[in-house]
Amino acid sequence: MLLPSKSSNADEISLAGAVASRTVHVVHLTHNDLDAVGADAIHRMKFGQGVFSIWSSVGRFPAIFSAIASCKGNGDLLSISDLGYHREIEHIAKCAWENGWRVEWRDHHRWRDDEVAQVKKEGVLLTIDTTVCATGIVASDLMPDNPVASEVARVVCDYDLWKHHDPRSAVLGQVLQRKKNREHVRDCLVFGIFTDELIEREYADIKAEMEVMMKRSLKYTTITGKKYRIAFAPLYGYPSETAHFIRDEKKTDIEVIVGRDGRFSLRSVPPISHLIAREFSGGGHPNAAGGSFNFTVIQRFAFWLLKKSRHFEEFVKVAESK
Repeated sequence: MLLPSKSSNADEISLAGAVASRTVHVVHLTHNDLDAVGADAIHRMKFGQGVFSIWSSVGRFPAIFSAIASCKGNGDLLSISDLGYHREIEHIAKCAWENGWRVEWRDHHRWRDDEVAQVKKEGVLLTIDTTVCATGIVASDLMPDNPVASEVARVVCDYDLWKHHDPRSAVLGQVLQRKKNREHVRDCLVFGIFTDELIEREYADIKAEMEVMMKRSLKYTTITGKKYRIAFAPLYGYPSETAHFIRDEKKTDIEVIVGRDGRFSLRSVPPISHLIAREFSGGGHPNAAGGSFNFTVIQRFAFWLLKKSRHFEEFVKVAESK
């Protein structure tokens, strides 16, 4: 059972209803990229089809976690992976515990010691390891002696930790830029399959499309900043690849790829992406993170028209204070 990744209060209400009427005993709440797909595949290796899988953006995580926590847990497992700490998330964890959920949380983002203590205090079994991807943590915990799980973790970590030694990881990472491919890739990974006709066809199509979109983003890129050379560009697709394309072309230190709704993907040479993102309701890793500018309707229109925003100045101030 899967919830489409849309953003509205109605979706959270619908999700709460779906969780409340579940017939399985494991709910897996995870991110929406290759690392999340790998983690979900390993959950299904462990628990079979008895998993209610929910994909979440970083920004929607607190609302979705809250919707699940509000439902009766009945002793069932709520497993969270590849999603980091948000302000006051411990209060939601407390609600989940009070409603009878067993909460296990596996993450590879950076947490402060006080955040770890606050969440563990609410009965969460929390595992954090910044040296591997989330799939690696899940594989180690749930399927420690399974060679297929280990291979899935190795391939996923190759992409998610930017090692890029295994060409299979780049293909899967790009194929999963299209959310329609999540379940197919996940189901392949369950059986240790890393490519098939559909994956190869999607990858070829994406490569051609990606080049056009990256060049379009580059055309409207704004460069600013004193301490750092910071690029702001509109998102037309493939945020990670676009950020690195702009870095190569413009020799920038920080790249901010902004969607129409104000959500942005952030990449940085200095290890400060996660620190900046936290100031914009987001989070992530030292060199890759995401957040939101919370555009008003007028600001959305202005950004669509001009490809610029007053929020850029605020971002630069935050970035150059780190």
